[in-house]
Amino acid sequence: MAGIQWWDFLSTIIILAVGLWLAKIAADITAKSLKRANLNPTLALFIKNIVYCLVILFTVLSALEKVGVRTTSFVALIGAAGLAVGLALQGSLSNFASGVMIIIFQPFVVGDKIQTAGVAGKVEEIQIFSTVLISDDNKRKIIPNSKITADVISVDLK
Repeated sequence: MAGIQWWDFLSTIIILAVGLWLAKIAADITAKSLKRANLNPTLALFIKNIVYCLVILFTVLSALEKVGVRTTSFVALIGAAGLAVGLALQGSLSNFASGVMIIIFQPFVVGDKIQTAGVAGKVEEIQIFSTVLISDDNKRKIIPNSKITADVISVDLK
């Protein structure tokens, strides 16, 4: 790193500027495509943010490589951290994956009266990790999405 020239520094700044610009463009294109595909707005925003973060990560690694920092250890560290986070959040990731499945396949929608995971009620909200029902006795029931997709879902016909 001792031999960094001014043009290396300048090209690093250009890489970062262009990378930030491309990250915004990629995220906007992703958002527009997902909106055209009529994907759930919550899921579309989440995917847009993932695209933005991935482009930023790639940009930072490219800039570090340009100034002479070896990035292979960073990539290995990011992979190990991803594995550790994945294992630590296994239950949450299961609820997230189930939430995505519920949003995409729509076995029920907001306003439906359903029975699942031992709970019955009217669907008030489908969140990414849980689903909120209002029971017949006017109580708010929050059910983890993984319990819903692992159980039978009974939807009252309208």
